[in-house]
Amino acid sequence: MGKKKKNKKDDGGDALRSKMPRKEYEAEMAVLQGELVALQEWVKATGAKICIVFEGRDTAGKGGTIKRIVERVSPRVFRVVALPTPTDREKSQMYLQRYMAHFPAAGEVVIFDRSWYNRAGVERVMGFCSPEQTERFLNMTPLVEKAMVDSGIILLKYWLEVSADEQTRRLQSRMDDPRKTWKLSPMDLKSYTRWYDYSRARDAMFEATDTAWAPWYVADNNVKKRGRLNIISHLLSQVPYEPFPGLDIELPKRQKAGDYTESTLAVRHIPTPF
Repeated sequence: MGKKKKNKKDDGGDALRSKMPRKEYEAEMAVLQGELVALQEWVKATGAKICIVFEGRDTAGKGGTIKRIVERVSPRVFRVVALPTPTDREKSQMYLQRYMAHFPAAGEVVIFDRSWYNRAGVERVMGFCSPEQTERFLNMTPLVEKAMVDSGIILLKYWLEVSADEQTRRLQSRMDDPRKTWKLSPMDLKSYTRWYDYSRARDAMFEATDTAWAPWYVADNNVKKRGRLNIISHLLSQVPYEPFPGLDIELPKRQKAGDYTESTLAVRHIPTPF
């Protein structure tokens, strides 16, 4: 059977047709962010524990999605974990040990921007661990996640998917935009050459760790605006929180000036070039 010829509408998840006007996107996002605040209040009131894992290829949009999730909520409740390269001491520990220290306590939502699944992805593909270590990890992880869920943690795992062409476009954008160059690492460029190695690693990870108690949810993120809205909407659907009831609040009257007069103290004002 011959290869289907791509056109602009087929490529990257029907990217042209799927473009979303910013005004519509921001309106939908405002509604969902209001619901995230309602979820936050439910988490605080009930002592719920939520752990959210975001995985995907480089440029899949994990950081941008997480940014919109936490943009309007309290950092005391929503905590983002993005661990650096392990120290020599951490390398000597049980692999999952340094991640466990960040699991949520009552009244917390913890979001992992990359997680323990590094071992099944980048570490495996780039040769940072042995095949035996990867196999041991894939065998052990469902048991650890079962223990997490049994302890009362709501565990949500998202894989953000992008096409090869869209990944190329996003990497090129990082190279061309001085505001984004910090996102481009030598590891990104090495990883870019190994698309199908990552595909094999992803497939093996799904096969071993997609369980009834901790399933993987795959999100098409070729169009970032739609992807973010879909992910947040799905996240909200997986938690039994009480929807935002609306506010019935009136501002109290402000006190009268009385004997107060504006200060004549000379203060240093910043320049106002804008």
